[in-house]
Amino acid sequence: MTASAEASWAERVADRSESVQRSRARQIEQAEAIVAAARRLVSERGDQFTTQELVKEAGVALQTFYRIFGGKDQLLLAVFEDLIAESCADYERAAEALPDPIARLHFYVSVTVGSVNEASYGIGPRFVTAEHWRLHQLFPAEMARATQHFTDLVARQLVLADEQGLLATADPERDAWYVTKLVMAVFHHYAYADGPVDAQTIGEELWNFCLRALGGRAT
Repeated sequence: MTASAEASWAERVADRSESVQRSRARQIEQAEAIVAAARRLVSERGDQFTTQELVKEAGVALQTFYRIFGGKDQLLLAVFEDLIAESCADYERAAEALPDPIARLHFYVSVTVGSVNEASYGIGPRFVTAEHWRLHQLFPAEMARATQHFTDLVARQLVLADEQGLLATADPERDAWYVTKLVMAVFHHYAYADGPVDAQTIGEELWNFCLRALGGRAT
């Protein structure tokens, strides 16, 4: 028996163990409590909180925090992924009643850019922008995984639009990636703009650019 086969066998045994399952469930519960506590602290003061303040807010031991996350940056990665996944789920629910994939794509782009004028889930756009790029430099693969939630959201509608003859996209995943990067770039730029930002107009202009690039007719 090879080492890899032995490991696979051992993992299957562990998965059937009730004690291991209870331990995993407990760790997931603690991780969710820590991330929820971090989101509350971030909404109050950005990243200016200590791990001692965090574990007190989460109601866990300091060694539990380090066992699960390893450090503050790893925790902030989880916060970002949690926020992006939650916002994408909210966008998808909000757009369900719209008549077609084009309308839903329009909503996704405009609502994301529109949030540059306000705190989303209690977290301001400048904190999001600064931390996104700082973490991206340190953990590019992890940040790519976090933003993939939005890319997948866009890709699903591109596939439907192509099937319904509304758009012609040969590679929905690639096109969704470009849309995601454009939306991110515009959001991050205007997060640091001087003076008021007409996010609604900017969102419409960006959407029309994306629509033309995808073979649609701008409104």
